[in-house]
Amino acid sequence: MTIKEIQNEIVDEFSMFDDWMQRYEYIIELGKTLPLIDEQYKVDENIIKGCQSKVWVHGEEQDGKIVFTADSDAILTKGIIAILIRTFSNQSPKDILDANTDFIDEIGLKEHLSPTRANGLVSMIKQIKMYALAFQSKQ
Repeated sequence: MTIKEIQNEIVDEFSMFDDWMQRYEYIIELGKTLPLIDEQYKVDENIIKGCQSKVWVHGEEQDGKIVFTADSDAILTKGIIAILIRTFSNQSPKDILDANTDFIDEIGLKEHLSPTRANGLVSMIKQIKMYALAFQSKQ
């Protein structure tokens, strides 16, 4: 699936819920499906700066695509990074760099997060794009 197709699928999933309590519960459930980062990558250089919780993200290249794993010490944050990993993992660096993140606004996520969590979300996206930039420059 393309990034846009995955984003549309996520928007559709979130539209099934009537209120934000249900959406928060769904985000927490998504966090339980997160491809967990190997303990060896739970190091300071993989921590997302600007998050109030600890969030680790690691990416590695496999067959021209970047495969991301992550973890967080907070259940909601784990769900947020799970949404981003689902969207951007197994995609090419170019597709990741070219992708917009309007789907975040479409599902209303940013406006329903505290300012520090919203900043963390922006930092997570930035880190994923930085991985893409680094891998693209190696190609």
